Amino acid sequence: MQILLYLCNHFFVVPLNMDKPFIYQDPTIAFVTVATRLCLLLEHAGENEPAAFRRQLLSYLPVLYAHAQELTIPEYRLDGEPERFVGELDYAIVTNAVAALLGGGDSYLDIYHHDAHYLDEFVSRTISEDLADIYQELKDMAANFSSGNEDVMNDAVAACLDAFHDHWGDKLLSALRAIHRLPDNDDND
Repeated sequence: MQILLYLCNHFFVVPLNMDKPFIYQDPTIAFVTVATRLCLLLEHAGENEPAAFRRQLLSYLPVLYAHAQELTIPEYRLDGEPERFVGELDYAIVTNAVAALLGGGDSYLDIYHHDAHYLDEFVSRTISEDLADIYQELKDMAANFSSGNEDVMNDAVAACLDAFHDHWGDKLLSALRAIHRLPDNDDND
């Protein structure tokens, strides 16, 4: 029995490193890593074929959502908001690259919009704008996280998670549903 307990405690249980600061804990590092990978995918969207891009999105988005949902928002350490790095041009580049890649498959009707029960019709949205909104939050977080300043890193993740619960989590789920419905070929027109 002692051997079984030893094996369970040392080989089958993955301990959370709660003695580490929030920014160095495994779940936080996993979230930042997936966020950074998604940012890179979106920044290089024009270099992909539509079907491969779609498959990568279908891989990254659910994992990103799961990691964000798993984290508890840490207490802010600094006054003010974290620095913003993504400007209008960056946003437009991502939006346009994704829209060009998805073609006619970019727009969709959002039947799960938060105001849908007050509206007489569905809300028309685009995957490209939803992904650009998500990109903006993730890229700002990743840029701040790379500063090496623990207070800035902490607040960057906190702000990103606040925004996740406020708006980009919903946009991720809506875009994911629309991407799931795209045909799995390179002709989306």
